[in-house]
Amino acid sequence: MKRRQFIQAGLGFGVLSELIPASASTRLHWRDITFTGLGTVLSIRAAHVDAQVLEQALQRARDVIAHVEDEMSLFRASSAIRRLNATGVLQNPSADLLHVLQMSQQIARRSHGAFDVTVQPLWQLYAQAQEDSRLPTSTEVNLAKQRVGWQYLNVCAQQIRLTQSGMGVSLNGIAQGYAADRVRESLGRDGVAHALINAGEWSAIGLAGGQRPWTLGIADPHRADAWLTRVTLRGLSIATSADDQCAFSDDRKHHHIFNPHTGYSPHDISSVTVAAPSCVLADALTKVLFVGGYDHALKLAQAWNVSAMVVKKNGEWKASDTFPRVAT
Repeated sequence: MKRRQFIQAGLGFGVLSELIPASASTRLHWRDITFTGLGTVLSIRAAHVDAQVLEQALQRARDVIAHVEDEMSLFRASSAIRRLNATGVLQNPSADLLHVLQMSQQIARRSHGAFDVTVQPLWQLYAQAQEDSRLPTSTEVNLAKQRVGWQYLNVCAQQIRLTQSGMGVSLNGIAQGYAADRVRESLGRDGVAHALINAGEWSAIGLAGGQRPWTLGIADPHRADAWLTRVTLRGLSIATSADDQCAFSDDRKHHHIFNPHTGYSPHDISSVTVAAPSCVLADALTKVLFVGGYDHALKLAQAWNVSAMVVKKNGEWKASDTFPRVAT
């Protein structure tokens, strides 16, 4: 819980409240909800012409999050992904879990393994070493790396199987984005006119206050409470990954984003923000660009037909020409 709360409060994005009037339209009923899920504090701000329908829509949105947790959350002991990791096999996976794993494998294949949901053994190694007040040895990293490989994850409608012993799957790098997309779809079906969705990553419907584009601030990973720039969500979703979201060393050289090929964290980037038509894609691609490195990140974004902003370890940053920054 603490890790994801820190992401929300200290990095990622913060809603610029002055740009989101609470009652810009008297014809719309606005409602804000905040709740826990997916290992963090989540929030939805939404509007509908019918207050009762809005309440029902928000409850269904929470049910969507709960379902994603049941399938994909490592924070939930009874989740399907926890059962897969415990036994190495999962029979008859749900449509949602199957879809996310199939998409994960497609991104892994196209990115040559830069995105790989089987990095859980590396996470477990570093987390255990941190509890022991140390970093893993190179021997330990190499042993854990041998249990990582998207090619050894078999995904089909009848069965999900880990084909090598000691493997494990983490969907922490894609599930939040998928949840944001599903919530947006659910709210849209219920006729919600405007909404800002924070499911660990960000998506939106309509306009802030019913009047202007939803606007988020991108925080500086090197300075607390400082913004680098602002972005607008004009039909796009936004996701971020950064080295201070969960660091295993004080210098942030070792953190929760791993290069699956080396077993270590990428060395030159502090944060990556991706703007994409779907939040699930934006979420996954932050890791692809992270592993690709600062010099190649924007070219990779262009190849995936998305836009991005990358921040270097020394504080230098750059963004795609098409990145939806607010003009200053």
